[in-house]
Amino acid sequence: MAEVLVYVDHVDGAVRKPTLELLTLARRIGEPVAVALGAGAADTAATLAEHGAVRVLTADAPEFAEYLVVPKVDALQAAHEAVSPAAVLVPSSAEGKEIAARLAVRIGSGIITDAVDLEAGDEGPVATQSVFAASFTTKSRVSRGTPVITVKPNSAAVEAAPAAGAVEALSVSFSEKATGTRIVSRTPRESTGRPELTEAAIVVSGGRGVNGAENFAVIEALADSLGAAVGASRAAVDAGWYPHTNQVGQTGKSVSPQLYIASGISGAIQHRAGMQTSKTIVAINKDAEAPIFELVDYGVVGDLFDVVPQLTEEVRTRKG
Repeated sequence: MAEVLVYVDHVDGAVRKPTLELLTLARRIGEPVAVALGAGAADTAATLAEHGAVRVLTADAPEFAEYLVVPKVDALQAAHEAVSPAAVLVPSSAEGKEIAARLAVRIGSGIITDAVDLEAGDEGPVATQSVFAASFTTKSRVSRGTPVITVKPNSAAVEAAPAAGAVEALSVSFSEKATGTRIVSRTPRESTGRPELTEAAIVVSGGRGVNGAENFAVIEALADSLGAAVGASRAAVDAGWYPHTNQVGQTGKSVSPQLYIASGISGAIQHRAGMQTSKTIVAINKDAEAPIFELVDYGVVGDLFDVVPQLTEEVRTRKG
């Protein structure tokens, strides 16, 4: 069976959930070979093996931490040359998409970004995408070179599938451009205790109807009762009610959780583009004609300040 390269997103050896989802998808089209780079790369092996990696290629060098994405592209290119894979899968983060695009150019291949599903095809992997603000679903395949595909978080369930996970050192020769852009400082992200927005299984978002930064406490309370991430519409962010890092939409972040709860959000196309691939969508809005109700699975017509606290209390009660 052909091998499939999977780029590992990890933090000091702790593998992030989107990578485990990629391993699930990779097993549909071949045998996963993971590529882990940087500090703690070797520590990822046990987790990767547990989820189906037959091999784990590792490399650690100061360049991975001290410079932007080019050293990682150099390493992934070296892995591609060593393995000759049937496809290369990369998490669909901002960094992941840049790495994938640069790799595709280097190896002369086509690229598919923001896939939400993947299946084997007679002429290569077939990727499913949601396009035109998720108004249509398309199936595509790369017709030239090794397919490079980025996959959105929450596109597949994480499944354990124990494999050998043999650790092998990856030899990397860095290009001249690898040291072109140095990272001069880092600021740790402040922890809220909530899941990362793009990776969360549940997202609770607030919009213009929240009517003030102080009122986002109502949204946060529901999110915390569900163990969810908090999102915001562009209107709420532009008004300064919530940080831009939490914006869901075409000019913010795209999310694809199992459950998305939109409170006080009208459902403009800009917002819908960032959340329409959610598996189940619930909307709470006092305007029965709000566009958001056109795409929801469940809709509640009512004032969010009446509905959301009751929902929060019910969740807490059922949790015990």
